[in-house]
Amino acid sequence: MSDAASAPPRGTLYLVPVALGEAPWAAFLPAQAQAIASGLRHFVVETARAARTHLKQLDYPHPLRETDIRELPADPQATDPALLDALLAPALNGTDLGLMSDAGCPAVADPGARLVARAHVLGIRVVPLVGPSSILLGLMGSGLNGQSFAFHGYLPVDEAGRDTALRALESESRQLGRTQIFIETPYRNERMFDALLKLLRPDTRLCVACELNTASELILTRSIRDWKKAPRPALAKRPALFLLLA
Repeated sequence: MSDAASAPPRGTLYLVPVALGEAPWAAFLPAQAQAIASGLRHFVVETARAARTHLKQLDYPHPLRETDIRELPADPQATDPALLDALLAPALNGTDLGLMSDAGCPAVADPGARLVARAHVLGIRVVPLVGPSSILLGLMGSGLNGQSFAFHGYLPVDEAGRDTALRALESESRQLGRTQIFIETPYRNERMFDALLKLLRPDTRLCVACELNTASELILTRSIRDWKKAPRPALAKRPALFLLLA
């Protein structure tokens, strides 16, 4: 008998969304997705501590000390196939496996994408479960163009690189009618907001979407001209998303 014939069927890699805040699971996840997540005993996660918190929030029925929770490599460039194959071992051996981010949807603005890419190479079925994504929630609530948009993750940290990137994003948005979406580390939100008011044209619309899907949610869209007249939003140390349309 060949190795292929004797090998167990592949398991499924489920992409399990988690809360953006502290709401009970029924507020952000369909019952079917919660039921699938509750049946898994193996997880690959961004950080184990956050994953345990999220599993408790999902009313996970199994003892966490008996649940196999493995972290993705911290290095975003770590794509060694052998390392990824080891993380995917349960699925390779026929057992379903879950992938979880620290917040929102796995593999979107998240290092889990490399594991998903490897799963496809190995013939492992990938099933994304419905759940919250701050990127799409922010776009939905912004009133900006949802037909053409781009997510850019983090912009350069250095001031010159950041300013160059912002000018380029505004120029492309004006040329293509495209909503530009990006994030910043919470402790640098205030500096990013200052740069946006300083660099963008008065008629460019800017949406600030903060702490989405939580009790402290804030979504405000104004022109740069109007932002300069309005009270400043409190952004320090709060997860935020920035969207602009020129």
